[in-house]
Amino acid sequence: QIIRRSFTMESSSTPKGFFAVYVGENLKKKRYLVPVCFLNKPSFQALLRKAEEEFGFDHPTGGLSLPCDEAFFFTVTS
Repeated sequence: QIIRRSFTMESSSTPKGFFAVYVGENLKKKRYLVPVCFLNKPSFQALLRKAEEEFGFDHPTGGLSLPCDEAFFFTVTS
């Protein structure tokens, strides 16, 4: 499995070659670790543009907040 659910909310626990994203509704966001190679995928780039439009570049959680539910996230990343 390429996408990994992270059970810690600490940004220091992100392994090399991955970046953290937060997916879900505000109070129920879950942290996932995504390989950096996903940055080249057009579908993931579209999701990042949507995140930029909705949240800008301010992500105080230490990871990117993606404006989608988990089901859509898994569709984009699979």
